[in-house]
Amino acid sequence: MFENLSEKLERSFKILKGQGKITEINVAETLKDVRRALLDADVNYKVAKNFTDTVKAKAIGQNVINAVKPQELMVKIVHDELAQLMGGETAQVNLSGNPTVILMSGLQGSGKTTFSGKLAKKFKSEKGKRPLLVACDVYRPAAIEQLKVLAQQIEVPVYTEEGNKNPVEIARNAIEHAKRNHLDLVIVDTAGRLAVDEQMMDEIEAIKKAIKPQETLFVVDSMTGQDAVNTAKEFNDRLDFDGVVLTKLDGDTRGGAALSIRTVVTKPIKFVGTGEKLDALDLFHPSRMADRILGMGDIVSLVEKAQQQFDEKKARELQRKIAKNEFNFNDFLGQIQQIKKMGNLKDLAAMIPGVGKALKDVEIDDNAFKGIEAIISSMTEKERVNPSIINGSRRRRIAAGSGTSLQEVNRLLTQFEQTRKVMKAATSMKNPMQMMRQMRRR
Repeated sequence: MFENLSEKLERSFKILKGQGKITEINVAETLKDVRRALLDADVNYKVAKNFTDTVKAKAIGQNVINAVKPQELMVKIVHDELAQLMGGETAQVNLSGNPTVILMSGLQGSGKTTFSGKLAKKFKSEKGKRPLLVACDVYRPAAIEQLKVLAQQIEVPVYTEEGNKNPVEIARNAIEHAKRNHLDLVIVDTAGRLAVDEQMMDEIEAIKKAIKPQETLFVVDSMTGQDAVNTAKEFNDRLDFDGVVLTKLDGDTRGGAALSIRTVVTKPIKFVGTGEKLDALDLFHPSRMADRILGMGDIVSLVEKAQQQFDEKKARELQRKIAKNEFNFNDFLGQIQQIKKMGNLKDLAAMIPGVGKALKDVEIDDNAFKGIEAIISSMTEKERVNPSIINGSRRRRIAAGSGTSLQEVNRLLTQFEQTRKVMKAATSMKNPMQMMRQMRRR
């Protein structure tokens, strides 16, 4: 997402490179390029024009202090305005009510059902909620089955009424069911259509009126570009929803929906879906998204993802084992599994400033750890705990058992031993320079 826009914006800022100050002429030239980049990214024309006009007004007459170059100042102004364009502050979800009721709306294929499952999982694990998924798409049997499968995967109950074709009644009954069973979060998945039509709008309006949800979310496929913005406006005119969910932001999308939708419907983007896995769901942070659009990475989100997989007790035990040089292949495998839980490897790398650009044309396979996992799985428990016993015959057996070559097994063992030494040195020395000198001697 946003790769092309990021590149074009970077080229736009180069116009100011080497300039001693910001002038009306060089700003006009830069912003003409910026507007073109936004339009190419499928941003609404009016939004793009207003955006560049605002940036121009803020840039003209700015006093550039000696420590800041005109190019850097323009990047700062564009960053702040991009964040403002997408909502400025991170919008929170209203979790009041007992139970909290969240109503999904959107077109067919927008990802409502999958998002419902993701949201249930997120609030269950992060907020300690007891969710109930409600199947109110009475027209598409596959939707009910899909919700059942998702519910099973995340181990939450799902409410269905086979044979009942009245979604309003089903939603109402589901809330009563939640109250009786002490479930404190009800997520209502509704029917979508291939296009906005009167019958669908009447139905979703009736459901909202009957259950009075704390949150009504509009789920939209960001790959539909400007159509996503137009559909959002039509839904909002009828439903007055509370927030937007952009799905498929990991796809080949130009990002125009994320940049336009807030201005057009005056409702915040609350969540973004960034992949197919059930944990590929993030709160939308306008400032962090502006960082990523301008190639600055997103270290805060990367740290948060790491913290979600972080177990303090296990970390302390791991630190103790590293200090005593007892770090083994079981620990190594555990660390790999934690990294995999954090999400797509290329997306994670792109959160590190400068790395996303460097890896633009590099394919990072999500199965990159598969060979390593296979090798470790082919070891006996004794070998994993005490790698020093792995001699030549054991290495050949491990290679045959894992479907890898002897060279790959040797390489992993060598790298593992080097990693152990580095980790032990890092924990035993408080002075980084001392550690570097020690490493050079090795």
